[in-house]
Amino acid sequence: MKKIALHWQILLGMVLGVLVGLIMTQFVGGSEIVRDWVKPFGTIFINSLKLIAVPLILGSLIKGVSDLKDISKLSKMGGRTIGLYLLTTVVAVSIGLLLVNVIKPGNSITPETRQELVQNYSGDTDKYKEEAFKQKEGGPLQALVDIVPDNIFGAASENKNMLQVIFFAIFFGVGLILIPEKKSKPVKKFIDGFNEVILKMIDLIMLAAPFGVFALLAALVVESPSIDLFKALIWYAFTVILGLALMITFYNGMVLLIAKKSPSFFFKGISPAQLLAFSTSSSAATLPVTMERVTEHLGVDEEVSSFVLPIGATINMDGTSLYQAVAAVFIAQAFGMDLSLGVQLGIIVTATLASIGSAAVPGAGMVMLVIVLAQAGIPEAGLALIFAIDRPLDMCRTTVNVTGDATVSMIVAKSLDKLHDPEVKNWDDNYKI
Repeated sequence: MKKIALHWQILLGMVLGVLVGLIMTQFVGGSEIVRDWVKPFGTIFINSLKLIAVPLILGSLIKGVSDLKDISKLSKMGGRTIGLYLLTTVVAVSIGLLLVNVIKPGNSITPETRQELVQNYSGDTDKYKEEAFKQKEGGPLQALVDIVPDNIFGAASENKNMLQVIFFAIFFGVGLILIPEKKSKPVKKFIDGFNEVILKMIDLIMLAAPFGVFALLAALVVESPSIDLFKALIWYAFTVILGLALMITFYNGMVLLIAKKSPSFFFKGISPAQLLAFSTSSSAATLPVTMERVTEHLGVDEEVSSFVLPIGATINMDGTSLYQAVAAVFIAQAFGMDLSLGVQLGIIVTATLASIGSAAVPGAGMVMLVIVLAQAGIPEAGLALIFAIDRPLDMCRTTVNVTGDATVSMIVAKSLDKLHDPEVKNWDDNYKI
């Protein structure tokens, strides 16, 4: 019997999850059965990935930085990484604004539908407004202050503190570079072994990926709002998805023109990570798989991937920033507001900066969107207009976030002459059934 590769297993799990979810909604009590007996397995799968996110970043980033053996290499790689991430984010926001102004999806929202959504989701709106207010009241440099933790154990206890963990890992790696090799060698050996253990844990967790995504998709279907609400927002969803598709095309162009690799090679290598990102809506949860695919199948040197990808999972949110631009203007259109060019340029700046501070977990972009709306003078209550369809779009934009991380890692590796032909072994061979 022919064995099925990992990405096909994941795709099969997604399709079966949707079908089971649709079937169970047709039976009385079916939705409750899925929520009580199926969804927990999806939650366990996501938790297992999040469980190793902090250890993975600590191990891989400390190893990546210390392996450079030269501070000047760190500066060169870091500068190119941040520069490319900012470039792709600005492109994403600009595409979003262009499309939303041309398509004008806000014109499709009827007053009746708007009122219904506001009533249904006003509680969630208040929650996100409160969280965003806490982030804003810290002052303009609060984001910079938050990067430096006062307790690394406290920072490592929460996945939302990834920037603090990354800061500590880079700081620790720099310290290893600067001390005599005789003293750093035992620590580096421990870090190398620690990193290998984490990678093996990823292998074990991925054996359960098809079952995890099955449970997640089945639960998503039974918990979705009624189809009537989605019809009212179809143009908004179309605008976001079209923008995300254009970003994928932009990545293809970068891979082809700069990395000199074909789009088919790129997507074949990164597709399991994309499918997992789609299922979990979390760049952080997908990070372990992204790192494995980029290193083993796209040929990026581990020295580059272990530095570029953890940073990208935290600050590079191209899909999220594009969505924020579309959502902000869409809400303004729904309220009959006409945004000037200056306000929309402000959205580009705010959405870019907000994406840097956005946690790599499901729903974090909604909190950042409140800040974008406030900057543009758009009523935050308009968030209620997009809650109904936000979850499926979150899945799509997370896929773009992960794809952007992989693209930048290839470009940085190419610029440093560290992009090689992938190893002969097939990573998927570890996950056959």
